[in-house]
Amino acid sequence: MSYIAEKKPHAVVIPYPVQGHINPLFKLAKLLHLRGFHITFVNTEYNHKRLLKSRGQKALASLTDFIFETIPDGLPPMEGNGDVSQDIPSLCQSVRKNFYQPFCELLARLKDSAISGHIPPVTCLVSDCYMSFTLQVAQELALPILFCAPGSASFFLSTLHFRTLLDKGLIPLKDESYLTSGYLDNKVDCIPGMKDFRLKDLPDFIRTTNPNDSMVEFLIEASDRFHKASAIVFNTYNELESDVMNALYSMFPSLYTIGPLSSFLNQTPQNNLASLGSNLWKEDTKCLEWLESKEPGSVVYVNFGSISVMTPEQLLEFAWGLANSMKTFLWIIRPDLVIGGSFILSSEFENEISDRGQIASWCPQEQVLNHPSIGGFLTHCGWNSTIESICAGVPMLCWPFFADQPTNCRYICNEWEIGMEIDTNVKRKEVEKLINELMVGEKGKKMRQKAMELKKKADENTSPGGCSYMNLDKVIKEVLLKQY
Repeated sequence: MSYIAEKKPHAVVIPYPVQGHINPLFKLAKLLHLRGFHITFVNTEYNHKRLLKSRGQKALASLTDFIFETIPDGLPPMEGNGDVSQDIPSLCQSVRKNFYQPFCELLARLKDSAISGHIPPVTCLVSDCYMSFTLQVAQELALPILFCAPGSASFFLSTLHFRTLLDKGLIPLKDESYLTSGYLDNKVDCIPGMKDFRLKDLPDFIRTTNPNDSMVEFLIEASDRFHKASAIVFNTYNELESDVMNALYSMFPSLYTIGPLSSFLNQTPQNNLASLGSNLWKEDTKCLEWLESKEPGSVVYVNFGSISVMTPEQLLEFAWGLANSMKTFLWIIRPDLVIGGSFILSSEFENEISDRGQIASWCPQEQVLNHPSIGGFLTHCGWNSTIESICAGVPMLCWPFFADQPTNCRYICNEWEIGMEIDTNVKRKEVEKLINELMVGEKGKKMRQKAMELKKKADENTSPGGCSYMNLDKVIKEVLLKQY
């Protein structure tokens, strides 16, 4: 589809302000831009500074019809270098209290710009579904609003049933002992589409003893508003979460699977968009050169995402499990990965892995996962990492940390059988054993085969004529261009 340049539809895209939400909304913005939309992408001032630091000033100013705007996040300034993820509960509270007004002011400025002929008038909003204040803005400006669910469809469905879990007395937990007593092994039978799920497989926000838990309240408040959006899109495809999608289709009139977004972009020539990225940490591309010298399928890629943190003891167990496996590995250690700040691995460890281990602070993950030398992925099971691993046909070792990760882990290991779980209380012997199974064992071979089958389905869905491909066209025509 192409539109006359002067008369482009204009989408304002706003993610929840953390890396794992920015990435899918950014990919969707790119896809809309490729289909003729003028894009205004809205970051918080804090994240925009980080983006400029990681990408360079020029990288964000290369296009006149894909522009970046900012709003304040209402949080006190970060101490130190300001290159870490912000506290999620504090962000959620600020989204509820502080974002509506600056977002309205930004749209007013965009309106003035349009009147003076600098940009096309705003014709639609594309919002992270957990930034639900945008609904009120869309209503006041009489604009169509598309909600994008940045996590899995199963996470979305789970949060819709938090109120049910409260009503049934399953949450909050009576006391801390419930976390270790086996209570979380109880099956949950009140979420249609999620058969045989246990409490421990649901998003970890439910593991609270507080009847007024701020995260549970935030998610319930957002879920109560989902039905007000013009439509909702998911970064998944029907076959991947079919039972969940069927349950959701019966609850909402306008739902669309348009994923995997990675697969979509991989198949679309991006031309002038290639330089635009959304990583908030500076990418170390030297690791790609290092991978070039490795045998196909021989490297374990290790990355715990943008928010997971661990104790120094857990880091050591992972480190020695990797070293003792004798496998080649690329390990991403973020500046804020270890609780309590920086952590230096011993010279003994450095010497042990010098010929087969590479450590970097951040990397272009999709390029790494798609590199022929990668044979497995040790991951925290964030949805972006999960879906990117599927798009690359790479099996996983799972160490879920929080939020939707236990739910994604359940799918990876039990439903799709493309991964194995590492115990929360991580031990080097288990890490060593599972890495060997993943890389050279029979189970690893089967998981790799299943991951390749899922990759094939992902590619089919996002190719012309595929379900996700047609859904994106439909969303553009029936929702985003409704008033254009």
